[in-house]
Amino acid sequence: MQPRNLVLILTSDLADKLATAMFVVDHEGTLLYFNERAADILGRTFGDTGRLPADEWATMFDARHPDGRPMAPAELPLMRAITERHPSHLRFRITDVDGQERDIAVTAFPLFSHPDEFVGAAAIFWEEGLVGGTE
Repeated sequence: MQPRNLVLILTSDLADKLATAMFVVDHEGTLLYFNERAADILGRTFGDTGRLPADEWATMFDARHPDGRPMAPAELPLMRAITERHPSHLRFRITDVDGQERDIAVTAFPLFSHPDEFVGAAAIFWEEGLVGGTE
């Protein structure tokens, strides 16, 4: 196993200390960590899932647009942060592992250890009251 980059280690440590839900992935999109608040929203702990490749975590929670249309994995903010290497924000609906629908807002951002060295991405997310509504 390759040692992880310091930026990823520190970001995972930050996630562990936050009361806001947070995912951390490496440059290939492999899930490295998500915190307890994320587990509360998703209905699964990191201990239950462990590290997952992007194609698994991106399809695990039945993501849908606010109007109910299925969302392609490539549309997820964290996937966009990985592939496009720029921040992304989106509000959408998921179904957790217990079958409960949850409206969430996700802000994802790429992680660089140097301006030209992409090492991964992180996403913070929270439950929303009205996805697609006015605020």
